[in-house]
Amino acid sequence: MADTGWKLKNTYTELPEIFFTEMKLNPVKSPEIIFLNSLLAKELGLNIEELKKQVDVLAGNKVPSGSIPIAKAYGGHQFGHFTILGDGRALLLGEQVTQNGKMVDIELKGSGRTPYSRGGDGRASIGPMIREYIMSEAMHALNIPSSRGLAVVTTGENIRRETLEKGAILTRVASSHIRVGTFEYAASRGREKDLKELSDYTINRHFKDIKNNNNPYLALLKEVIKNQASLISKWQLVGFIHGVMNTDNVTISGETIDYGPCAFMDIYDPETVFSSIDRGGRYAYGNQVNITLWNLSRFAETLIPLIDEDKDKAIDLCKDELSEFKNLYSKYYLVGMRKKLGLFNEEEEDLGLVTQLLNIMYEKKLDYTNTFRQLTLDKIEAGELKGWYDKWKERLDRQDESLEEVVELMKNNNPNIIPRNFRVEEAIKSAEDKEDYSLTEKLVDALTNPYDYSDKFDEYTKLPPKSEKPYKTYCGT
Repeated sequence: MADTGWKLKNTYTELPEIFFTEMKLNPVKSPEIIFLNSLLAKELGLNIEELKKQVDVLAGNKVPSGSIPIAKAYGGHQFGHFTILGDGRALLLGEQVTQNGKMVDIELKGSGRTPYSRGGDGRASIGPMIREYIMSEAMHALNIPSSRGLAVVTTGENIRRETLEKGAILTRVASSHIRVGTFEYAASRGREKDLKELSDYTINRHFKDIKNNNNPYLALLKEVIKNQASLISKWQLVGFIHGVMNTDNVTISGETIDYGPCAFMDIYDPETVFSSIDRGGRYAYGNQVNITLWNLSRFAETLIPLIDEDKDKAIDLCKDELSEFKNLYSKYYLVGMRKKLGLFNEEEEDLGLVTQLLNIMYEKKLDYTNTFRQLTLDKIEAGELKGWYDKWKERLDRQDESLEEVVELMKNNNPNIIPRNFRVEEAIKSAEDKEDYSLTEKLVDALTNPYDYSDKFDEYTKLPPKSEKPYKTYCGT
């Protein structure tokens, strides 16, 4: 074990005991590693060859050195309704200090029952674990803050969902698993002491610069608002739809987490929904900004007792901070859109140029990713964008940068490839039906180079075959 490079500790156990339960392991029958992320292992300071020998650690059969396995308690608003939740199928093994001194959580997902399982089996099937591995690595490569997959192992056991499915466990790495729902859980118990300890722990873990602020808890709200505004702008810029933006899936660190019914949009349509359980479109692409503000408002409510003894004053202070969210989002989004269009400077009409383009894409049912890709390569079909193309070219002519510099900027901000839904499903089906993991490996290899415009990835730029049925994704629980 010592040679592997684990340097685990668990500072989360320093919080009051209401926030977690220490757990014994739930061993699985015959685990086998099917994916091991060597690049991430290196970042974590782990010896990849030794790690390959530790399938029992990655399967939750053995505890690595320094680990105190726990299941975390939290709550959350799920589709608008608050409930008490917790890690129903996950174990936090501890925190690993990376090569650059950063502390990250190491968590097993699908590791078995906990006190928070609510009647579930605590296990995970291979399909959703592969989906999370693919999607989180794709998001990381797109420079979007995200949890990541260190490994996927099969368990040698079947689990029952609608049918019997192969069991699997994902080793997930995240800056932390502190959620808006963690704060809601603390607030729901009504003990200000617990809420303060959680807030202080979060500040010390993620926002040390605000520790000595005159009002650190208001500053915490401000930082989380800023993080979320930045994160959601990045989602929108690449057409990513999370699918289940409940408050228990919103991290304080500003990372994307919990890749359940997520997907990337093909044809541009703000009403796009993929999740089978989101029948009202609450978490549609075009509603992600508003929902984020709603979620942040729930976070702000939890901090009111800490922000000021005068409740009315605290509420006003929170409202002031929340009112800045959409301004921040719009700023980040427009900065990103300028880069996607090769614009180095700012002009007042830029937002109108962006809006007009999106409207044409919507009316003509154009593919979101490939439209920007074709603009980057200047291979857009004549007339497809009406008079917009000429306006854009005139706008480019009003800046000093060369065409080569414009193209380079666009290539660095318009992905050549994304995890197309049909490609992800193809890889998952091959793994489930044939135990063939090569399609997943090939897809992940391509997705870790999303801005590579070389011919070798051309097959991943192709659009999905036409289907009469709308694409649906599922939670996997």
